[in-house]
Amino acid sequence: MRRFLIALLTVSAVAGPAAAETRYLAYDASDRVTQALTRGITLEGDRGLFGAITVRRIISTSNRGSAEIRIGGPDAARRALPAGSTENILYTVSPDGGGRGLARALCPGADQAFLILGRVRLARPLTAQAIGRWPDGAYRHCVTLSYNWRGEWATPPAGGPGEDSSAPIGR
Repeated sequence: MRRFLIALLTVSAVAGPAAAETRYLAYDASDRVTQALTRGITLEGDRGLFGAITVRRIISTSNRGSAEIRIGGPDAARRALPAGSTENILYTVSPDGGGRGLARALCPGADQAFLILGRVRLARPLTAQAIGRWPDGAYRHCVTLSYNWRGEWATPPAGGPGEDSSAPIGR
């Protein structure tokens, strides 16, 4: 039995990274608040061995900006969620590059921003909660973003002039 468990752990440790594939999932804003802030987004993420998608970058479909995000963050950010929220996967918005602009747009006046997403699944709507950490150290809820599924890109969204980058491949 011990050999079997060791073999199983070894195979899963090697197969996990090998089986990961990059996915590009496109969403349209589903309410006025979300549309005012982002209009639409594409999530770049890795699909693991068992189908879970871990997001690593958010790409704006209207402004051609992007922000790196990494999974994890302080538990205090989760405690700032509004009552009844079901989202539970915490991401930290990188302060580098486009992340700073995203943090300012979502949580004006905050020193740092976090996104808490529900499980990312193909052909399903997505809700994201933006949480900010203010200079006084308090974590506060900033905004709830709601998106409708649009489709999946075969490759990253193109930003070149004259290219139709507005129509992802639906799945």
